[in-house]
Amino acid sequence: MIEWSEMHLAIRDSMRRFVEAEVAPRMKDIEHGDEPPYDVLRKLVATFGLKDMAESRFAHQIAKEKARAASGAPPEEKKARGPSPEAGNEMAMRMIPIIELCKYSPGMVTALGVSMGLTANAILTRGTIAQKERWALPLLTLDKIGAWAITEPGSGSDAFGAMKSTARRDGEGYVLSGSKTFITNGPYADTIVFICKLDEGNDEKHRKVVSFVLDKGMQGLVQSKPLRKMGLHGSPTGELFLDDVRVGKDRLLGETEEAPARSAAKDTFASERTGVAAMALGIVEQCLKLCTEYAKTRVQFGRPIGEFQLIQLKLAKMEVARMNIQNLVFRQIELAAEGKAMTLAEASACKLYSAQATMEVTIEAVQLFGGNGYMAEYQVEQLCRDAKVLQIYGGTDEIQISQIARNLMGTG
Repeated sequence: MIEWSEMHLAIRDSMRRFVEAEVAPRMKDIEHGDEPPYDVLRKLVATFGLKDMAESRFAHQIAKEKARAASGAPPEEKKARGPSPEAGNEMAMRMIPIIELCKYSPGMVTALGVSMGLTANAILTRGTIAQKERWALPLLTLDKIGAWAITEPGSGSDAFGAMKSTARRDGEGYVLSGSKTFITNGPYADTIVFICKLDEGNDEKHRKVVSFVLDKGMQGLVQSKPLRKMGLHGSPTGELFLDDVRVGKDRLLGETEEAPARSAAKDTFASERTGVAAMALGIVEQCLKLCTEYAKTRVQFGRPIGEFQLIQLKLAKMEVARMNIQNLVFRQIELAAEGKAMTLAEASACKLYSAQATMEVTIEAVQLFGGNGYMAEYQVEQLCRDAKVLQIYGGTDEIQISQIARNLMGTG
């Protein structure tokens, strides 16, 4: 794939009009007024028919699983998809809204992706039919907000090794205790996938990792107010505190302690990391647009600053970064069309480059704007703050480097 198709461009233009009409005018409230993004996101989902599509796909999937269960056949094993242009277009349709939203609010993309993506997919891929019917569909339609809770105050990059949150058996159910931090949608989440270790009185290092589905308002569950952050203000982030939260086995994801929670989390990380490329592309494209316009109109020493070679160098490097990141997005679309996906190491390389290149572009955008670039009235200031998190969440740059190197040496 070397360029967007006419269909892609038509959808992009439609999405761009929506973002400029519905998101751009609200940026002041989102950035400084702590306005949750969910009403705008629900309008986006409804406007582009995403809700209807989600309901249709969900009904088809559940009907298929129920028929298989009724026949006594074992659950269908996940098979590699063959080449399919439709799958490529489906991937492109997921990328385009991310790119256009990130031109104004990367935080909204994060809030949307965690709810409709990470949380819903965790239930869809590992839950029972009853659990999918109970919790997944409202997340897929954004009728309810989801949170995927793995990070803890003392864990960070060592998500499993330093995990302290526990579940211990209590009769027919479990008692959950612990805390989570930096949880996207945490303050407002209706449905939470809570990842912890099963305490069987054994050593922490060898405990099983299990997941439970929790609902807002459960006794012993406290959701904090939104945390103050450097950027990504369109994505509410908070803490979760669990003090002896009692749950039945029906909330244990898959209703089995043998579900591969560790490997499932790693699959989630791979998905999250590849999504950074589309986010990065939106931020870089917007910075390049703003900087090009400013270079043409800002006059210093009697002429537009775009005539100075140092400014031209900045613009040229931004364009190189834009081209490279766009090619990573195109690669993902091509892989999907071939029924393939990036490996975890490839996803790490994709995230590492995209995040670093975006940070470099946004820093240079602020520099190009000079004193104006440091002011909140100019959008490059916000984009620079928002870009930094791409080097942190979903695994820091340092973790990506380790993942890539270990894969190259065959030790990953």
